Amino acid sequence: MTSPYGLSGKAAVVTGGTRGIGREVARQLADAGALVCVTARDAAEVRRTAAELGGIGVAGSVADPAHLGEVTALTLRAFGRLDVLVNNAATNQPYGPLMDVDPDAWREAFTVNVEAPLRLVRCAWRAWMREHGGSVINVCTEGATHVGPRIGAYGTSKAALLHLTRQLAGELAPRVRVNSVSPGLVRTEMARFVWEPGEAELAAGLPLGRIGEPADVARAVVWLASDAAEWITGADLLVDGGTRVGAARPGGYAVHDRLRSYAPPQP
Repeated sequence: MTSPYGLSGKAAVVTGGTRGIGREVARQLADAGALVCVTARDAAEVRRTAAELGGIGVAGSVADPAHLGEVTALTLRAFGRLDVLVNNAATNQPYGPLMDVDPDAWREAFTVNVEAPLRLVRCAWRAWMREHGGSVINVCTEGATHVGPRIGAYGTSKAALLHLTRQLAGELAPRVRVNSVSPGLVRTEMARFVWEPGEAELAAGLPLGRIGEPADVARAVVWLASDAAEWITGADLLVDGGTRVGAARPGGYAVHDRLRSYAPPQP
């Protein structure tokens, strides 16, 4: 009997698929049997990652609608199908109070974090999923449900992505399942400015005693993509080591309050 956890013969696209969470998602999808197309901005990293996975890749920005069409077309030419779409690419800029955020930078955050996932879902829907079905997983964030200084643009855009996930789940059912995962603090380059200065203290404040690894999130994504999750759509799977419940522990505190004191390097 075929395992419901396998993805043998399925084809998947992973945006932001050469680093951090996206790279680990692509690797685990390939390990589960999927044919994988990765996309990211750095052409050398795309070539290297695609070769390591035995898949394909195309370099470009998810903010470019033409690139999203190219990714879809390449996947269908190479694999003859497109079953799984993982919208992982994101930007955490601009950083600062909303009263000071540059309008162009604000629009860029929504272009990358909200509009691009919608555009790519449209491409996949029209080219394959409308007739054949599929699974879409959007990578959001634990921080989308609470507020804090300096993270307003990122948090607002990710909250919009959460709502987009639910909206698409309703509109595209029953052919296509649309879900999201919301990671807490994960050991990635994008979040290095947070975890590196005080990892031990941050880990001690989490109920599960450590910060996350990309593999923790990737396993959740692969499960949602598989037939094991065939009766799940419109859901957001929290993968945060217990961040949201940390304040309930004796002597514990809400780690996301601690995180707000950090500022990422400016691009």
